[in-house]
Amino acid sequence: MSSSTRPPSGGLFRTKTVEQSIQDTEEPEHALKKSLSAWDLTVFGVGVIIGTGIFVLTGKVAKENAGPATALAFVAAGIVCALAALCYAEFASTVPVAGSAYTFAYASIGELPAWIIGWDLVLEFALGTAVVAVGWSGYVRSLMDNAGWHLPTALEGPDVPGGSFDILAFILVLVLTVILVLGMKLSARFTALVVAIKVTVVMIVIVAGLFFVVGDNYKPFIPDPVTPETGGAWETAPLVQLMFGYEPTNFGVMGIFTAASVVFFAFIGFDVVATAAEETKLPQRDMPRGILGSLLICTFLYVAVALVVTGMQHYTELSVSAPLADAFKSVGHPVYAGVISFGAAVGLTTVCLILLLGQTRVFFAMSRDGLLPRFFAITHPKFGTPYRPTILLGVVIAIVAGFTSINELATLVNIGTLFAFVVVAAGVLVLRRTRPDLPRAFRTPWVPVLPILSIAASLWLMLNLPGETWLRFGVWMVLGVIVYFLYGRSRSRLGRELSGGEPR
Repeated sequence: MSSSTRPPSGGLFRTKTVEQSIQDTEEPEHALKKSLSAWDLTVFGVGVIIGTGIFVLTGKVAKENAGPATALAFVAAGIVCALAALCYAEFASTVPVAGSAYTFAYASIGELPAWIIGWDLVLEFALGTAVVAVGWSGYVRSLMDNAGWHLPTALEGPDVPGGSFDILAFILVLVLTVILVLGMKLSARFTALVVAIKVTVVMIVIVAGLFFVVGDNYKPFIPDPVTPETGGAWETAPLVQLMFGYEPTNFGVMGIFTAASVVFFAFIGFDVVATAAEETKLPQRDMPRGILGSLLICTFLYVAVALVVTGMQHYTELSVSAPLADAFKSVGHPVYAGVISFGAAVGLTTVCLILLLGQTRVFFAMSRDGLLPRFFAITHPKFGTPYRPTILLGVVIAIVAGFTSINELATLVNIGTLFAFVVVAAGVLVLRRTRPDLPRAFRTPWVPVLPILSIAASLWLMLNLPGETWLRFGVWMVLGVIVYFLYGRSRSRLGRELSGGEPR
């Protein structure tokens, strides 16, 4: 590649060409095994998206933010994801390399932005895995209680009075870690089985629930705005409302956007599909299908469930902890409630699995580039998986899940994902300008308009998150920049090559 395509070797925005990224995947000891199809990718997408959002967040945002208009909040969040998905599809088919937004940023914007987004994704997937594992534990404990089995209180986790360590969440993450080490195809088969159960349960909710919908429960569809009891405290108020200096409100049109920024957590996962690009047989064809197909299926299911559950029970009476199951209890059908709890418990296992998969692939890609220790860039000689980072991160997240309370962590995961969306959309604009000759199996339509809309929509949802979330996110980003300058910058393979040091 000519020097004109490269920033100076010492620059913070030096880019790694697409050709080099693909070449790195061909090194035997650093190569991942290609075994996934478009069907596998779609199943992965549905498996990770259908989870906490549909089983838990529907009731929370309906009761606190949007009422029956929660369905519109899912539509708004789905549109934001669709804009980002089109950008992800172009990158994933053009740069079929592990790492998702990190790899895309490295190929388009530069090393420091790539490091920052990689650092962001490591936190996002780690917290997401831990939070979902804790939610899974809660559903399993509920099923055990119904069967008359009880864990010692100390092993039920910090969310339970008197609890200290969540043994179920800890065990789940360790088991999933073993599955990921043993190979992607095994992970795909396990996911397909669980997704089939999960989607069946969701369809039961939709079809059975339609018979109990009462029209009056939709009135008012968009409740009048009200001032929350927090009194506008900056920690909990949407940042966009504080910026313009007026009292935060729930419900109304602004309530829909606030709800969208919360239920956005329900869509987290389709971007994880992009982390598996390097392990896909025909990534140029199958990555766009997997990303867009899974997002379309899940958006339809989310909207349908939101309409059904708010039609079955008035939004003011919905349960926050288990809205779907409790809605069926309220109409005298506890059997359906048991089926839903079972489906949720089974379904959340795939969410944990795929979030953990995404994190290990980002960590692996950063290690292969030298920005993290190269020790973690070795794949297993038999299974072709990045077993070293998988084991390390699996054990760490299992411990974190054991001691984690799920309160207030979902919004931190949301802001990290939205930030990744902004970077990927910007990367499409940059790479179209710097490498117009690059073969693109899938092209994002309406460039530059669509990527700009994606950036604006993602930023808008970010501004609807609480001020405290922004503070925590900022602290993590500053810490990441410090680590880059103390470690990653001097050990970067790209930097050493451009300086005449380590050859590729």
